[in-house]
Amino acid sequence: MPAITERSTKGPLLELGCLSHGTLLCQDIAKTRRFYEEVLGLDVIQTSPISLMVRKGTQQVYAVVEQPPGNRAPMDFFYHNGLDVKTAADVEKARAQLMSVKEEWGIKKITPVTPMHGDVSFFFMDFDGNWWEIVAPREGGYIANFDDKEHCDLTGQHAADGWVDTYVKEKKLLHVHDPAVRALLGSQKKS
Repeated sequence: MPAITERSTKGPLLELGCLSHGTLLCQDIAKTRRFYEEVLGLDVIQTSPISLMVRKGTQQVYAVVEQPPGNRAPMDFFYHNGLDVKTAADVEKARAQLMSVKEEWGIKKITPVTPMHGDVSFFFMDFDGNWWEIVAPREGGYIANFDDKEHCDLTGQHAADGWVDTYVKEKKLLHVHDPAVRALLGSQKKS
């Protein structure tokens, strides 16, 4: 159930270095590799006859594993993968470019460009059923939320408890990445 949470007072059980990788599934490893290199511009290496590793701009990688068609449902929209660009104009340009190759690459869906949470983005579902977001994030991107915990972390901020019903019942995606939501939270703190 959605709720405002509290930070744990216990130290971690595991001593880990970093969040290093995730997994994507594909149906045709050769076609997927071409798409990742020729369309998305990802760095790609092949690690086995049925797997790739991809990355772009960071040390985090995705393992891409081929599964025969029909063995999985498409990725849920909320489990999308984000790809950053610099400006809203870059988002518009990327969408136009993908629209021009949609049929060629079997892209299943492309959403309109939308401002959301202080960012501008659109989403698309590739031929493997994976969702991607092309986003021009606010200055500092998502990592900036970790540098401004006072304004970007709802942990323990129970003034926002009332958001749960709004978020779930009214489907208003209140999100502290959005400057307007941070301002709302700040005004509730002062009350």
